[in-house]
Amino acid sequence: MQTISLSAARRTALAAQGFADPRPASAPTRRHLAKVLSRVQLLQLDSVNVAVRAHYMPLFSRLGGYDPALVDEAAWSHRARRPRLLVESWAHEASLLPIEDWPLLKSGAKRDGWWRNYTRVVDTVPGLLDDVLAVVKEQGPIGAGAIEKALETEAVRRGPGAWWERSVVKKACEYLFGVGQLSTGTRRSFERLYDLTERVVPPEILSRRVSAEEGARGLIDRSARALGVATETDLRDYYRLGPDVSRQAVRELVEEGVLEPVQVADWRAVAYRHAEARTPRAVSGRALLCPFDPLIWERARTERLFGFRYRIEIYVPEPKREYGYYVFPFLLDGVLSGRVDLKSDRAAGVLRVQGAFAEPGADQARVAAELAGELRAMAEWQGLDGVVVGERGDLARALRRAVK
Repeated sequence: MQTISLSAARRTALAAQGFADPRPASAPTRRHLAKVLSRVQLLQLDSVNVAVRAHYMPLFSRLGGYDPALVDEAAWSHRARRPRLLVESWAHEASLLPIEDWPLLKSGAKRDGWWRNYTRVVDTVPGLLDDVLAVVKEQGPIGAGAIEKALETEAVRRGPGAWWERSVVKKACEYLFGVGQLSTGTRRSFERLYDLTERVVPPEILSRRVSAEEGARGLIDRSARALGVATETDLRDYYRLGPDVSRQAVRELVEEGVLEPVQVADWRAVAYRHAEARTPRAVSGRALLCPFDPLIWERARTERLFGFRYRIEIYVPEPKREYGYYVFPFLLDGVLSGRVDLKSDRAAGVLRVQGAFAEPGADQARVAAELAGELRAMAEWQGLDGVVVGERGDLARALRRAVK
């Protein structure tokens, strides 16, 4: 088994995620979006909007300033000349992913998610799922609140005893979304508007039947492409597969020559390198990474690759936070060299750096200069007028000087 250095593993991972590609010289297009998606495979969705929605940021990290309408159009609209590219589903977490991957996710390879806990709830209301589907069929795309109102109106017509708690309707919607009978037709101010999956996923894709084994191989192949070199648990985590189905898929892909077992220096577990992965001699450039960027969302892997301990502190009481509420690691020439706690203050028209921290051994003057440039670019991308740096953190003073 070949042994590769940690530096080589890191460069392989960065190339797989698109950080070895130059940013476009002109305004990014749908073609650039498709190229990034061919690298990362999916974009995680998250409701936190303190700086920028999670599904927009990974594209900025790789492309620079772009029109977010590129994502909105690819995910939540469909026209004959510009068909829908993405679909929402539970993948890593709630995610946008290429619409052609739908059969893999629904093959049985992926474990049922948290929505299975709603089975008993919706079963207590006979006919609820059918009623929800009927409303969506008639009125969709439609939000959960509007579905509740429609069912409440129908309940009044039916007479006493026909209504149920509103929260049950939302759970029914999420259950139907989880099992794939409903999808997201579009979004309105980030509210999910449900539609029948058959009206979102094209029939030639929806009708494709994939065995659980084929589905697992397909998803692990995509994980390996996105990660470059990874342990079996890393590969499994990308789409949240079960351990048994993941291990079997890895074995089969090794036999087929798609994956090659390698030993990464200082890693305890065997790693697997995708046959098409490349290892550049160096990785240059800079990028801010949101907490849900696929390069860093698996915290143990981030620590193994970069020696960078990273935790989301949203749910940590403020006095106990080490770095801040919504912290972006800063990637500079292939190294995570700092982190900033960011907030987009739209009322004041500025991007606020509420804390700025350098990693041990980092050249603070250079990190501050490069970080300032990326923060200005991020502010401009969001339509903000500038960057304001607070007092917190060992990098704050140098960064304040650099952004002026």
